Amino acid sequence: MEIGFLSILALGFVLGIKHAIEPDHVIAVSTIATQSKKLLRSTLAGVFWGIGHTATLFIIGIILILMKGEIPEKWAMSLEFLVGIMLVYLGSTTILSLKNLHVHDHEGEEHIHVHSHMHDGQHKYIHQHKNVSYGKSMFIGLVHGLAGSGAMILLTMSSVKSVWEAAIYILIFGVGTVIGMLFFTTIIGIPFVFSAQKLRLNKTLTQVTGVISVGFGIYYMYNLGITEGLFKLWIQ
Repeated sequence: MEIGFLSILALGFVLGIKHAIEPDHVIAVSTIATQSKKLLRSTLAGVFWGIGHTATLFIIGIILILMKGEIPEKWAMSLEFLVGIMLVYLGSTTILSLKNLHVHDHEGEEHIHVHSHMHDGQHKYIHQHKNVSYGKSMFIGLVHGLAGSGAMILLTMSSVKSVWEAAIYILIFGVGTVIGMLFFTTIIGIPFVFSAQKLRLNKTLTQVTGVISVGFGIYYMYNLGITEGLFKLWIQ
């Protein structure tokens, strides 16, 4: 393997780490981290995001490189717009997941229950056990990979000379995204893990995360639709 190509792979690895910590990626995975009471689960959420992201980039990237094609601009931007919709959805569901939760003290310790009203007028209390959805985290990665595939293909085609080199480059880039997101989901998960027994604080942190996700998603869609001219591209 040529030294020049090794340098390109090293650059791809670094770019993968940098790519993982883009705001829309971090915010989306943060909504998953809110469900974690164990740091390992938060970390694994980042790993599964990276796997989903890499899988999409690899499959679509290799297909388009073999076909010597590219994703039309309006479709590439539409996939980015889908990321904005996903951020709003993730933020909304994160906020709404707290709707029926009630925090109370029991023998000096805080407990959190799901509070629901039954048809017979009685109340039902169920202990809530938060579990990180690795499948959901992987799906988020798939969507992000789909949205970023156009730019990734252009970068790959300008850096390598053959399909096998492109495949290796995308995989190394993917390893970088996995490591980058693993590191940052671990950091993001720390406040939620340490506040797991301080449920009012945990609830506040979760609400703030949801609001940020919704707000950034709306901004993201507005920026693509108006500033970047996505709406004009579809009207033309």
